Amino acid sequence: MPVTMLDARTALLVVDLQKGIVRSAAADLSDDVPSMPEVLHRVRALIDAFRRHALPVVLINVAGGAPGRTDEPARFSGSLPEGFTDFVAELGQRPEDIVVTKRSWGAFANTDLDARLRAIDITQVVVCGVATGAGVEATARQAFEQGYNVTLAIDAMTDRRAVAHRYSIDSVFPRLGETGTAQDIVDLLDARNV
Repeated sequence: MPVTMLDARTALLVVDLQKGIVRSAAADLSDDVPSMPEVLHRVRALIDAFRRHALPVVLINVAGGAPGRTDEPARFSGSLPEGFTDFVAELGQRPEDIVVTKRSWGAFANTDLDARLRAIDITQVVVCGVATGAGVEATARQAFEQGYNVTLAIDAMTDRRAVAHRYSIDSVFPRLGETGTAQDIVDLLDARNV
C-alpha cells in the first residue's frame, strides 16, 4: 500500500550509503533486488526533494559493530580501511546535513539521533539505504519504538540477501509504518506545497 501521508516535520534517514559498504555490496547484489545504481538514484531524488522543501536530511554511517558474540564472524573488527565511512559522492553531502555515526545496526541505539530529531520537532522519518534486512530494518524498528511515524522507501533500499530484502518489505515494514516508492514520497512532498 502506498504512503498515505507525511507529517509537516519529517526527516529523511539515509542508512549506510558509505564508500566501504556500497563498494562491497554493489558487487554482491542479485537480480532479485534493486541494483546499487538504482538505489543511489532514488535516494538522491529523495534527498533533493527533502532539501527543496527545507526538511532535514540525516546521513548515517557505520564505523563498527556491537560487541556481543555471534555465530557469524564480525564484519567490522579492527581498524577500517581509509575512507570506509565516507559517504558516497552521489549523496551530495552538504554542511547542513545531520551526520550520525553508529556502531550497531540501528541508528538510534547509542547515538544522539533521537535527541537531535526531537530538538527540531521531527515526528516522522522516511528511511532508505542499505541493507534492507539489517541497518534499514533496525533503524526503522528503533524509530517506531521511539514513537516516530515511519515511512519506508522500498525501492530506495537493497540487500545482498534477496530473501532478507523481501521478508523485511513484505512482513516487517507494514507492521512498523507505511511503505511506498521514492517517487510516491517525492509526490507527497511536492503536492503539499502546490
